[in-house]
Amino acid sequence: MRVLPLTVVALACAGGMTMARAQTLKPGLWEMQHRMQGDARMDQAMTEMQKQLDAMPPEQRRQMEAMMAARGVQTGPAAGGGMAMKVCLTREMVERDEIPANRGECRTTRQQRSGNRLTMAFTCTNPPSSGDTQVTFNGSESYASRTNVRSMVDGKAETMAIEGSGRWLSSDCGAIQPIQPPK
Repeated sequence: MRVLPLTVVALACAGGMTMARAQTLKPGLWEMQHRMQGDARMDQAMTEMQKQLDAMPPEQRRQMEAMMAARGVQTGPAAGGGMAMKVCLTREMVERDEIPANRGECRTTRQQRSGNRLTMAFTCTNPPSSGDTQVTFNGSESYASRTNVRSMVDGKAETMAIEGSGRWLSSDCGAIQPIQPPK
């Protein structure tokens, strides 16, 4: 069984962060939740990944969590399934549009704003895939999003939907460091 690589999933999950620049979101600690839908294999793979994380030796899990934290992300299971992550966005990052979701092997190809809704399209070269995201902002402290990712897996067209939401938690990020772009 082959599933979409983590880069596509990460881009889709970061879609809400990419959109943050169109709405003035509050800097600080944010909780973002994402749940994949419509792909039984992906649901199974995510369940298996969570089992593997739970079965990791404590030292190995701490190392992985430390690596993610060094990049400004704290992850864990979300209520109702899916993934939750906490990220720290500084005022400067929000003002300078310095949110790293558009870096790497994926790029935004179209973006349009209408009222409190923002839509965008993206393409990725590795793995070859494309998608679209719609974000609905509920003021400066929350948003809801839906992302559709299209790719070819073993010669077959695959589509995955990701429902997301974000909510501002605090102006103080505590121990979570600001997001660091990949090197």
